[in-house]
Amino acid sequence: MSRQPRTQNVTTDAGEARITWVRAPAPRLVLAVSHGAGGGIEARDLKALAAALPGHGVTVALVEQPWRVAGKKVAPAPKTLDTGWRGLWPALAAPGLPVVSGGRSAGARVACRTATELGAAAVLALSFPLHPPGKPEKSRADELLGAGVPTLVVQGGNDPFGMPDEFPTGSYALAEVPYGDHGFAVPKRSGTTEEQTMRVLTDAVAGWIASLG
Repeated sequence: MSRQPRTQNVTTDAGEARITWVRAPAPRLVLAVSHGAGGGIEARDLKALAAALPGHGVTVALVEQPWRVAGKKVAPAPKTLDTGWRGLWPALAAPGLPVVSGGRSAGARVACRTATELGAAAVLALSFPLHPPGKPEKSRADELLGAGVPTLVVQGGNDPFGMPDEFPTGSYALAEVPYGDHGFAVPKRSGTTEEQTMRVLTDAVAGWIASLG
């Protein structure tokens, strides 16, 4: 069964945002995922999730924050990102299904910071930026640990923003993508293809979502 994406513009207090819906034939929940501070919904991990998860009963909502819709190159302050996400939430919840709040990098931080107040069923944190590269003392672990809902971190094995073994002990789950950098790209010398890498990622997410019940 083909799934034609549908776009929806949503007005928020941070500007106009956009949702690209990739619907499952018989959805049981919505996975809402946003991009990071340096890219859009064309990121390889977001595209892979949108292709794979509808077959598992998950409608995927790819979220473009207002600054991206407006054509700006630089993301605004975290507070503004949170404002945009809050403004989008009623549209994400409109289908009447549980919503897993997610994103990659800066989008993962937004999902963690707002999960409890918005009533998210869970959080998916892709490439969570645990710290700026080379500055492990500037930890953002409190955002991750404070999500307050079931959380899965999917992290590249070579992510300069935080490698898997740098993450603190917590009640969240963590899945490693071997050799992956912050964008889940893998070096050719690893002997692993992008297709294989994305399969590791999507299988981990699909399995975790199934465990949510």
